[in-house]
Amino acid sequence: MADMRVFRDTVSRWAAGGPGEPASDLAVRLGLRTAVLVEGLSDLAAVEALAARRGRDLAAEGVCVVAMGGAMSIGRYAGLLGPPGLGLRLRGLCDVGEQRFYDRGLKRAGVPHEGFFVCVADLEDELIRALGTARVEEAIGAGGDLRAWQTFLSQPAQQGRPRQQQLRRFLGTKKGRKIRYGRLLVETLAPGQVPGPLEGLLASL
Repeated sequence: MADMRVFRDTVSRWAAGGPGEPASDLAVRLGLRTAVLVEGLSDLAAVEALAARRGRDLAAEGVCVVAMGGAMSIGRYAGLLGPPGLGLRLRGLCDVGEQRFYDRGLKRAGVPHEGFFVCVADLEDELIRALGTARVEEAIGAGGDLRAWQTFLSQPAQQGRPRQQQLRRFLGTKKGRKIRYGRLLVETLAPGQVPGPLEGLLASL
């Protein structure tokens, strides 16, 4: 796992203008064949958590999940890791509102759209709808954030908003919270509750 983290860090430096040779060398050493491109670290946490629940070792399968730091980076990362660069097979998740960036970036890199799965709103929204709001609130309590949740609900801006919107907003109000609950909510899912985009992505690997 540590080596995969090193690979992700190396790719980030490459995407920022650094040399590509270290990433290429690591990809060969790790036996990588597939890169899963996701927008952020919460998506990465959710994908890895679901794989672990299914008893899959993505690293052993030659799969690395890479958080790009935003949808607008898709063209850059697809070019570096896909056919124009390291030649890895690409898979990924995106939010429906960012799909246009994926369409343009993948086309520019010569990468087919198959294997990229679209979330309605975002992955947090998918997980909240899959679990139901009551179950998500239970997970927030179990995660030690009940007081923060109650304080959040008392804010004037949250009055009258649908519970699903409140939950989605709450998960993004503190640094690191989306990442932690990306993992926790996936671990809370029953076998038949996995959102379609996440299920489809894992099945494609």
